[in-house]
Amino acid sequence: PIVQGAAAVTTVATMSNDRRTMGEILDDKTLYIDLGNLVAKDPMLEDAHINFNIYNQAVLITGEAPNDNVKDYLESIVKSKSAKISQLINEVEVMPKSSYIDRAKDGVITVQIETLFLDQEVFHPSHVSVLTERKVVYLMGSVTKREAEHATNVASKAKNVKKVVKPVSYTHLTLPTTPYV
Repeated sequence: PIVQGAAAVTTVATMSNDRRTMGEILDDKTLYIDLGNLVAKDPMLEDAHINFNIYNQAVLITGEAPNDNVKDYLESIVKSKSAKISQLINEVEVMPKSSYIDRAKDGVITVQIETLFLDQEVFHPSHVSVLTERKVVYLMGSVTKREAEHATNVASKAKNVKKVVKPVSYTHLTLPTTPYV
């Protein structure tokens, strides 16, 4: 009960600082769950390792697929899942699945960056979502250009980061026409 209470307080605090509305946050979480279930139940994708990061209905797909057909199939089912998807960024690599050890190392990089985000004053950490795949850090969020540049600089200082990619949307601006800024 104590852990659940702390988690609820943390969630409320994070949501109150988020630039998305409660409805947008719920839509993103619902889409994340739906896509995760879709992938988990699809036998065509059992040899793939897939991650999703969703922010403002922009969907980032990362991971590994055994061949181009599986990668293309994944993209087609994601597109068909929701007409609300504002942008689809497919960063899945055609290669064997990454090992659990490599995924754990990526998780350490993500936690390291999220911790670095706590120790700065340019943006609230809830404004930027972090996902790491094969030592490549993906930043998503609703930020100003200054905040995006700062987040990129902070993330690049984490140990073992190969590259930082920022498919973000800028506040008070429309989504970029290209997936990368």
